[in-house]
Order: sequence, then structure tokens, then C-alpha cells
Amino acid sequence: MLQEDGYLLKTEALYKWFPRRGGFLNKTVAHVKAVDGVSIGIRKGETFGLVGESGCGKSTLGRTIMRLTEPTRGDIYFQGDNISRLRGKHLKPYRRNMQMVFQDPYASLDPRQNIHSTLMEPIHIHHMASSKGEARQQVEGLIEKVGLNRDHLARFPHEFSGGQRQRIAIAAALAVKPSFLVLDEPTSSLDVSVQAQILSMLRRLQRDLGLTYLFISHNLAVIKQMCDTTAVMYLGRVVELAPTRRLFENPRHPYTKALLSSVPVPDPSKRKELAVLQGDVPSPVDIPPGCRFKPRCPYGTQKCVDFAPPFVQIEENHWIECHYDIDFDSRTQAELQTAPA
Repeated sequence: MLQEDGYLLKTEALYKWFPRRGGFLNKTVAHVKAVDGVSIGIRKGETFGLVGESGCGKSTLGRTIMRLTEPTRGDIYFQGDNISRLRGKHLKPYRRNMQMVFQDPYASLDPRQNIHSTLMEPIHIHHMASSKGEARQQVEGLIEKVGLNRDHLARFPHEFSGGQRQRIAIAAALAVKPSFLVLDEPTSSLDVSVQAQILSMLRRLQRDLGLTYLFISHNLAVIKQMCDTTAVMYLGRVVELAPTRRLFENPRHPYTKALLSSVPVPDPSKRKELAVLQGDVPSPVDIPPGCRFKPRCPYGTQKCVDFAPPFVQIEENHWIECHYDIDFDSRTQAELQTAPA
């Protein structure tokens, strides 16, 4: 489906289903389909955005790519190598090259370790320094690289603000000199002014260190600012994928249109009518047949119930999972109901 050339990381038909157990024998009675056949490709040096409502599977996809959560099936390729089935010492080199920054830095930092120890640990595990003196120099360089100073190394996580803790978490991820970072909602728990500082720092680090980012967020304004390519997830599936500017200027999937219409616009003359979605997101345990967005889609037809839409390319680098490659605003519901199946 996707071209392989130039991709640092790629997934092919990646699934992560969590079993639900019940009954007297505690057998598996159903599955929570958190990630349900996702294929994406991330090019070296780019920032790839992943956006969608809470519970759509964004974070699970990031954790599965990192092998923090084992995939149910499907393939994960990093630098051309299939890492989806590697274990132990065979996976360790890839773990060094792939790091993750979590949403809550206070939960991801060990409260019993000071910052010096926190940054020293990955350097020791992956043998990144030949001596204690070299390791100490690396730690001091890391803390300064994220905008803090050497005096902070003796302190513990509870002594820092949220923004400072996130800087430390980023420094810990950079300690092993990775080429790829998964950023899982890295600014959602921070004040707006602090968000801007962290985002500016991430762009600088990407430029200086040649990093590639998978940026997971529900904040469309941040995605628009940070990302080169954006994928929109809904109920475990990618429903639209395109260059970020094109996605924001000309969204083609009705779900993407609804998401973008909810972004606040400060200029009243440029505001658009809010596209309100009807109903609730279906349960990932009981996904409706056909198109999973059909229960909330104002343009759905019987074809959407009978057949799951394919993920097809509608123009260069622009993919969509929908039966109708049309301008939805230009056709009425009656016209869609009579569209041929």
C-alpha cells in the first residue's frame, strides 16, 4: 500500500487486541480492538502526527510500535528490519534507537532517583560511555541541552515544575542517542506558555540531532504547528492520511472535517459552522459492520453498512478510508442515498 523508499519506520496491518475475560472459567469472551489493522510509514527526519479523539487507539499504537505492548499480529519495520517478533538481546539495539516520551513526566520518572541517576542509568545499560568521567560529561551536556543547568542534577523529580519534569524526561530519552522518538501527548498537561517552550525545544533538538518524531496528540493546533504528515485515527483505524497542510486546507473524510471544524478560530470572519457529530463513539469491543464511522456519519448510505471501505489513495500522498471520494459539502443526503453501490 505504502511506498517503502525513505521510510525509517513502517507498520503493515498492525493489530493490538486486548482480550476481555469473563464467566466461571475466566475465558476470553471478546476483544477490545484498540489498534485494528494500521499501516503507516514515517520518513527519516520528519514529524509524523497522529490525531484523534480520546480512546481511538493513538497511544496504544505508539506503545505497540515501541514494543512496550506486544502486537497481536502485523509487522513493524525499523530501518528496513522487521522488529515485531524480536526478543531480548536481539531487540536491545533497536530499543536504543527508539525512545518514548510519555504524557505524564511525574509518572515516568522514578521519584526515588535524583536526576543525575535518572540520566546515568540508560547510559550505563547501553554502554554509551567508556568511563565514569565520560558518562558524567554526557549527563551534564544532556541537562543543558534541554534548557536546565548542572545544579538540577542533584534534585529529585518532585522538586521541579511540570515543564521542567518534561524537559528531564526528554533528556532521559535522548541519553542513548536515539534516531526516533515517540512523543505521546508531551505537552497536554502543561500550561500554554510552557507548551510553546517545549515545542520550540523539540524542533531545535530535531534540527540539531537529526531526529524523527511520531507526535501523538489530540490538540489539532499543535499538530498543525509541528507535523509534516498527519494521520487521523478513529476507533483503531487510520481513516485519513495526508501532508499536514493539505489535510487542514482540504480534509476529505467526514470525520476529519468534523474534527477540524471544532478548532477555535480567533477571527470571527473566518469561523465556520461547527460540524456536530451525532451519537457516541461505538465500543471497540462491538465495532459496527461495514464502515465503523457510519453510525455518526451524516453522509452514510447502505453501502457503508454492507461493505468496509478500503484505504485508497485519492491524490499524491493523500489516503482516505471512505466509499465516497467526493466533496461532501457539495452533495445533499438525498443524493448520497441514491448513489450507486
